[in-house]
Amino acid sequence: MATDRVGLNRPLGGINASLRSMPDDQGSFGRFGGRFVAETLMPLVLELEEAYNAAKADPTYHAEMTSGLKHYVGRPSPLYFAERLTEHLGGARIYLKRDELNHTGSHKVNNVLGQILLARRMGKTRIIAETGAGQHGVATATLCARFGLECIVYMGAVDVARQAPNVFRMQMLGATVVPVESGTKTLKDAMNEALRDWVTNVATTFYCIGTVAGPHPYPAMVRDFQSIIGKETREQMQEAEGRLPDSLIACIGGGSNAMGLFHPFLDDASVEIYGVEAAGHGILSGLHAASIAGGRPGVLHGNRTFLLMDDDGQIKDAHSISAGLDYPGIGPEHSWLHDVGRVTYLSATDEEALEAFQLISRLEGIIPALEPAHAIARACEIAAMKSASHLMVVNLCGRGDKDIPQVSDMLSNRS
Repeated sequence: MATDRVGLNRPLGGINASLRSMPDDQGSFGRFGGRFVAETLMPLVLELEEAYNAAKADPTYHAEMTSGLKHYVGRPSPLYFAERLTEHLGGARIYLKRDELNHTGSHKVNNVLGQILLARRMGKTRIIAETGAGQHGVATATLCARFGLECIVYMGAVDVARQAPNVFRMQMLGATVVPVESGTKTLKDAMNEALRDWVTNVATTFYCIGTVAGPHPYPAMVRDFQSIIGKETREQMQEAEGRLPDSLIACIGGGSNAMGLFHPFLDDASVEIYGVEAAGHGILSGLHAASIAGGRPGVLHGNRTFLLMDDDGQIKDAHSISAGLDYPGIGPEHSWLHDVGRVTYLSATDEEALEAFQLISRLEGIIPALEPAHAIARACEIAAMKSASHLMVVNLCGRGDKDIPQVSDMLSNRS
């Protein structure tokens, strides 16, 4: 099957003195980001921004985060040398940043911990969240159980069906899972419902967004919480190889796992950075979730970013084998990094992700989620073109337990 990709060899350009200094005071990453919300929501996001700025300056908050990440989440996550995958491909030395080993099974818990601690500081007792693959929902339900908070998770009805194991986990943890029947019944529609809930329950409710999207301060705040991934990777690679990695690769839906890995390396011009979108049935088919490869700038869910839109500016349906990547937009910082040329955005099809899912399972004894399987697909291609001295890190941001029923059905239907 032909590979869908864009800009594999695009040169690095447009780098400012420090890419890590963004966003500006208005939450803008160049022409992207911002705070495009209804008047009724503005007081809520301003309150959140004020609370987050205060928490960032409070050593007590940082101590709570450090303790929670270490003793509850289980950080640091390992940086694992994938020896058999490396030998199979015959190119770069491939390391896997194993955030699927976190408590709850993905990177999502890093961000949720930070937001739940912030909600408690703000006196909020009711937590709402959106979820696609269910990993953010599970992480939110887990932390709410830990701190005795009410938890409501909005999830598209299609995703409820294809991610049944995670729905059961959320319910076991005491969360109320609300199937969303509007629109395409996937992540976009779940986020719409969560925003409606937030604006009608302002006094007690905190909206815990799961990715680097939404109105300012969410994109930067979620990125900050997830940057622990990249910070650990820098230290671990120095310990393992005595230098920085040569390339980083992560899957992109909204893009929180990728931004968490990328951000601490943005000012290291020697490090190549690749984000991998979901190409679905192929970019040219129109059935995909690759907002940069197949979209254009617009406004959705409170921020300006690359979106899948028709000629009238209406949001188009996204498609991906992976519920966590099935979203018609991307975080605004990713759009900006594409604009300035710091990150190269590629894509992988459903079929390529499924093949990568099986390959790493058989070679490394690690069953990945379908989301990072997209990154693995492109990593295999890029690694094979590199020398044996090239050090590559792939973010394995989720484990595949949740996808086993879906993958089993798809493989059975092939025979």
